Amino acid sequence: MTGIVSFGAYIPYYRITREVMGSAMGWLGPPSVRGEKAVANFDEDSVSMAVAAGIDCLSSMEREKIDGLYFATTTQPYVLRQNAGIIATALDLRPDIRAIDFTDSTKSGTSAFLSACDAVKGESVANILLCTSDNRLGKPGSSEDYIYGDGAAAFLLGKEGVVATIEGSHSISYDFIDRRRAQRDEFEHSWEDRWIRDEGYAKFIPQAIMGLLEKYELSINAFAKVIYPCTHPRVHAAIGKRLGIAPDRIQDPMLTTVGDTGAPHPLMMLIAALEEAKPGEKILVVSYGNGCDAFTLQVTEEIGKVRDKRGIKKHLASKKELSSYEKYLAFRNLITPDIGIRGEEILFTQISTLWRERKRVLGLVGSQCRRCGTPQYPDQIICVNPKCGACDEMDEYRFSGQRGILSTYACDNLAISMDPPEKYGMVDFVGGGRFIFDMTDCDSDSLKLDMEVEMTFRRREVDESRAIHNYFWKAMPVRA
Repeated sequence: MTGIVSFGAYIPYYRITREVMGSAMGWLGPPSVRGEKAVANFDEDSVSMAVAAGIDCLSSMEREKIDGLYFATTTQPYVLRQNAGIIATALDLRPDIRAIDFTDSTKSGTSAFLSACDAVKGESVANILLCTSDNRLGKPGSSEDYIYGDGAAAFLLGKEGVVATIEGSHSISYDFIDRRRAQRDEFEHSWEDRWIRDEGYAKFIPQAIMGLLEKYELSINAFAKVIYPCTHPRVHAAIGKRLGIAPDRIQDPMLTTVGDTGAPHPLMMLIAALEEAKPGEKILVVSYGNGCDAFTLQVTEEIGKVRDKRGIKKHLASKKELSSYEKYLAFRNLITPDIGIRGEEILFTQISTLWRERKRVLGLVGSQCRRCGTPQYPDQIICVNPKCGACDEMDEYRFSGQRGILSTYACDNLAISMDPPEKYGMVDFVGGGRFIFDMTDCDSDSLKLDMEVEMTFRRREVDESRAIHNYFWKAMPVRA
């Protein structure tokens, strides 16, 4: 049987309330949506968040058995360079895998999900990791700016140890022009909300659900949870009422806690449902975007083995309020604060060097002495253990999943930073190895000697003149 073997999610550390946004722009926004939304830090994008969700999904899993990586987003950093390849390298997956980017629609996440399931069913691959993430940019003061949030979801799909089986699917596709963005556009264009609400959500989602129910002769009452996105809370409730779904069986769309995250949104809702699901329960999932994908799952007895993920629940609990709308705009690169004279330095990425050292830079892979077991980063030929000194007896060692202790740190007001002061410190990894890393998702006052930290894949800078996004790993305080 084919289905979900593991899952993981990522929600950025920062949140901004709609009241803060409305106050800064001189309006309160749509009265139907309050609360807060998740905001990616200045060094995050759809690729880095996908890596974070992938790490959550793959904790305690054997990465060597993964045969493919699918990445779904509408905000890919590159239109000509495979984003899935960056993620696969950062996760230290085998090079002989199938890597594919899915994009251009907010239902690309579920389309990639179903495509991965079909590949596993067809037995051309055994396991596929699906990562889906979005970091959409709304014009300041727009309804998109108000409602869009950032986040990511990841699923390992296979046939062994399945925690939820795929029972059936049904899709509809329309060239429905509601929201659109051409290649050179910075912001989305959209038709009026009433059009999107009444002709889009209110018609396509019921059509997809009814089509699936008729196709498999199912009753809506058979499902413990029904999942579908909608940026209009009243319409979301009206769809459920029209279809006869009991309110307690409709999954919370997380608009007041995360926002509409685009491609990963219905799959993040699915993870939230799986965190509470019981064996035997059926779940119905529907996406939206130029039509809909709908599919059903049944939870198995194996669901208990994936309860240790951070998932949605733990990420929601681990947060910090971003109280400045101006800083939010700076994170989005919509205003350009002065970052000092050092910020004028020319960035120049050595592409050939990055290729040769891709595992070291993107995968954070070092070496471990085969003789004494001492790990070290960067990788070395000679063991650093003075009692050993073995030469050319090293195996690869992945530091990205290791936690560490902050042994020294500094907060530098002169260094270049979009979120000053720049923070960096020496990390001693648990189990051995040490290196100096930039710090992120923290304040100067929160840093302490000997505090526990974890690694996070982030964007360091963008060399716009040469269309290069530079990625590396940073350290951050361990999130609960």
